[in-house]
Amino acid sequence: MTIHIGSGLIYTIVIGFLVGLVARFFYPGRDPMGFIFTTLLGIGGAVVAGYIGQALHWYRIGQPAGFIGSVLGAILILLLVNAVARR
Repeated sequence: MTIHIGSGLIYTIVIGFLVGLVARFFYPGRDPMGFIFTTLLGIGGAVVAGYIGQALHWYRIGQPAGFIGSVLGAILILLLVNAVARR
């Protein structure tokens, strides 16, 4: 029996990066950030969307958020970060 932990991690990084790119594309303004922060933004967006979706009973526990929900979660994170950074 072989366990492929690395493939799941690589999948998470790739999807997180894509979600982060799409969120940055749709968010107005300039946010200079590199590959790592864009990826973390996408992964964070998925976590936020999953948590909010479970609280609103859109997703069941253990069910991941969809791509659009993850992008919306990432945009929410960008809004919050920029609001705090302006102060």
